[in-house]
Amino acid sequence: MTSPTEQLEAFRASIDNLDAILLHTLAERFKVTQAVGKLKADHGMPPADKEREAIQIARLRSLAATSGLDPAFAQKFLTFIVAEVIRHHEQIRDDT
Repeated sequence: MTSPTEQLEAFRASIDNLDAILLHTLAERFKVTQAVGKLKADHGMPPADKEREAIQIARLRSLAATSGLDPAFAQKFLTFIVAEVIRHHEQIRDDT
């Protein structure tokens, strides 16, 4: 039988692994969105796409609900990421 301290250490090791996965996944996502920003800048497309954002929010809220995650949290998280992506796209546009 494992002690509470050993269980806590195992939980924390798992959390550490999941945090690494999240960060690596975000890094990959931002690599792709940087390419999107370059494409948009090269072709005079706007940095933001409100229609796509609304579709993504609805999709991720649904995914969150079916995954047992608070849809409001998922929306806040996506909104934060999208704001950062748009900031990057504006910077790419301005540098082009």
